[in-house]
Parts: sequence; structure tokens; C-alpha cells
Amino acid sequence: MGSKGPGLISQGVALAFDIANGRDPLSKLVPPCLLLLDAALCALVIWKIPYTEIDWKAYMEQVAQVVNGEYDYTKIKGGTGPLVYPAAHVYTYTALYYLTDDGKDILLAQQLFAGLYMATLSLVMICYWRAKVPPYVFPMLVLSKRLHSVFLLRCFNDCFAAFFLWLAIFLFQRRDWTAASIAYAWGLGIKMSLLLVLPAVGIVLFLGRGFWGALKCARIMGYIQLVIALPFLQENAKGYLSKAFELTRAFFFEWTVNWRFVGEETFLSRPFSLSLLTMHALVLIGFIVNKWLKPARKPLSAIIMPMLQLSSPFSPQEEHRVASRVTPEYVMTTILSANVIGLLFARTLHYQFYSYLAWSTPYLLWRSGVHPIIQYALWNLQEWAWNVFPSTSISSSVVVGVLATTVGLIAFQKDRTANPAPQPTRERKDS
Repeated sequence: MGSKGPGLISQGVALAFDIANGRDPLSKLVPPCLLLLDAALCALVIWKIPYTEIDWKAYMEQVAQVVNGEYDYTKIKGGTGPLVYPAAHVYTYTALYYLTDDGKDILLAQQLFAGLYMATLSLVMICYWRAKVPPYVFPMLVLSKRLHSVFLLRCFNDCFAAFFLWLAIFLFQRRDWTAASIAYAWGLGIKMSLLLVLPAVGIVLFLGRGFWGALKCARIMGYIQLVIALPFLQENAKGYLSKAFELTRAFFFEWTVNWRFVGEETFLSRPFSLSLLTMHALVLIGFIVNKWLKPARKPLSAIIMPMLQLSSPFSPQEEHRVASRVTPEYVMTTILSANVIGLLFARTLHYQFYSYLAWSTPYLLWRSGVHPIIQYALWNLQEWAWNVFPSTSISSSVVVGVLATTVGLIAFQKDRTANPAPQPTRERKDS
């Protein structure tokens, strides 16, 4: 009798490890179970924790002016200042304006954002599963206090931008190139934060769709930005472009989550801003050359020279082989690493930017190959730092430190030999 106990315990431990690592049929139950638990948690958060007003009222005030016929961006203002987001933000929050009784029904708005959170989380989990991420990583997707706060208690527009980013990743994984381009373009039209992943999106399209196909998708994204902005461009084109894509925006030291430890004088200085921009560009180039273009299996010069002459660097046969290497894992790694690189060198980060980071870090830490204990340790450090309010020199240094560690781990991670992506019965060449 005594010998059966340890045997059952060891079998139970072995089963748990098999489930956690995706080696048991029960592994597929982990994501839906976590989804159900998180749905209950969302309901509890809305019920028990008071809503915090930050930007919602200003969004509604700005939308109300558009609804009443004002299309000059320089004249559209709310309690927190002028409208500084592209046109898709206006259309998205106009829908919410009507759904929530001109923005007055906050509880309904929170419930809608809970639905948005669950929809985004579902997409994230599907993307992770398609990238063959083991179940032990998935709890990190549902345990973030800050992420629930951003979605359920703040109703920031970053939540919609994050949703469309993950929708684009999902569609890229499925090789629905046009649909993915449309989803990405709409997300970019909500908030220009998605510009951080534009280099990676371009490379995914270039390798997966081919030179001319990528140009077609780029044209579609450009057309979408033009069409949704048309009413505002007709009223005051300069005003729209200067506000919706304001690259010279002033940043306030009091709200920074990432650079408080450098001090206000350094934070506001132009040399600091230029050094961040320079390092961002250099790291991006390093990843493009040494990581993201590897599926092409050509030297950089053999890729760039034909493109400068407006011709494809690949023959039709090469194009097909290269496209087969654009796997779901490649899509995730490329786009999420571009995202984290951009956040590392961002001029400033506010708490709502966690909506772009929270679901990126677990995948990249797993992809780097470090031990699960290190993965969870770094994730916990990141979660702690983003929950310190207001930020301190210590918390901000941890924010930057975890971002830098994540980028470094991915940079030095040995690329796994990717199996060719399974080709659909009918390759989506026109999609």
C-alpha cells in the first residue's frame, strides 16, 4: 500500500508536466479554461472596483463636436486638450457615443470594453496556439492587474488599437494578406502607436506575399488612411495631419513610466531624444538584417538592388519557397519583437501602453528559450513595475530593464529551423 502513494504522486506530477508542455490531449483545455476564469474576473472587476475617469469624457466631448458637424481638427477639443488621434479613433468612439447614450452610460461602456478584452484575449490565445506555444505560458496572459485596469476601468483607445494589431497578426498567420493589411490599417487609424510594428509588417508582407503583392497591400493601407480621413482633410488637411500624426508632440515628465530614472532635465533634452531615435534605428536594422530577412536566404545587397530598380529579388519559384517559410511562429516573433524594440526606445510610455506590451512579453520570453522560471520572474518584474503609481526611479528602471532584457534575449536567441508553413488548398494570392 505504501508504495502506491509515491507512484500515484509521480504519475500526477508527470501528467501535470505533460499538460503544461502541450504533450497531453488535456493541454488543449487550458486556453478555454483560462478564458472562462478571466471572464469571471472581468465581471468581478467591473462589479467591485470603481471606474476611474481619465480620457473617456474627453473622447466623448470631442466626438460630440464631430457629430455636430465640426471637421476641423484644430478646433476639436475636450477636457484633456485637442483631438490628437487619427480618424478611425473618431469613428470607433462615435459608435460608442451612440451605444452609451452620448457617453453617459459608463457601466455599459465598461461591459463593452470587457467584451473587447475577451475578444482580444481570444485572438492572442489563438495566435499563441498557432505558434505552438506550450500551455504553461498561457497563465501570464490572464493575470495582469494593469491590463485589466487599462481595458475595464479606463476605456482607453489603445485597447482597440491592440485588438486590431492582434487581429492583423492572426490574419497574417492564416496568410490572409489583404484582410490582415486592412485590420492593421484600421488599428493604425485609431492610434499611431502601431507605427512601431510597421517595419515588421512590411517585411512579413514582402516575404509572404512577394514584392508586388506587398506593394499592393501597402497601397490598400494607404487608401484606407486616405478614405477615412477625407472629411477632415477636405476641411483642413494641414490641421488633420499635424494633429492626428503629431510627431513633434511635447512629452510630460510627470506621466512617464519608463524614463523617470534619468531625471527631468535629461528626459526633456533634445540629445536624449535623438539618442533614443538613433538606437531604435540601429537595433531595427540589426534585427532586419540578422533576423527578419533570414527566410529570404539571400544577402542584403541581392535583395535591395533589384528593389531599387522596381523589380522582385526573387524568381517565381524562389518567391514560393520564401513564402513557405513565413510561418505563424515567424509572424509572431517578427511583429512582436518590432513592437518591444519600439517600446524600449519610445520617447515616453504611459500606463495604457501596457496594452501593447503585456501580451508580447510572454511569447518573446518563451521564444528566447530561457527557463520557465526566468520567464515568470521577468514577467513578474514587469508586472510589478507597471503597477507602481506614480512611477519611481526604481520602477521605471525595471520597466526599461525588462524591455532591454527581452530584446537582448531575442537578439541572441539561436533561430530555430522553421518548417514550411502549410499551404492552403488555394493560396490566397489575391487576398
